[in-house]
Order: sequence, then C-alpha cells, then structure tokens
Amino acid sequence: MIDMFAIGLTHALMALVALRLLTRADLDRDPPPGEAPQIAPPAPETRRPAGMIVRNPLNGGPDHA
Repeated sequence: MIDMFAIGLTHALMALVALRLLTRADLDRDPPPGEAPQIAPPAPETRRPAGMIVRNPLNGGPDHA
C-alpha cells in the first residue's frame, strides 16, 4: 500500500513539474538570430572564491562552495 502511494506521489509531482514547465511563457520566445541571450551575472554578494568553506545556516555544518 505505501509503495503504491510513494510511486503515485512522485509521479504526480513530476507531472505537476512538467505541466508548470510547459506553461511557461518564455518557452515560446526565441532570441532573434545573431543576438546572444541575456543572462544576468550573479549578484556580487553571492560570489565567493572557489574552494571557500562557508557555514550552512540550515544545518550548522560546513558547506563547500
């Protein structure tokens, strides 16, 4: 019984994600030829040097960047 519930739940969640992805408006628009897509750089406060260890506020343990 619990196995069928687990499988049904995961499949329902995947179907929900697929429907949400397919209904996004930006999937219907392609950039004009010759124009690069606009990708915003990360905010300066979120960039860290590679290999820097930071404290994960969710579990209090170290988290590698």
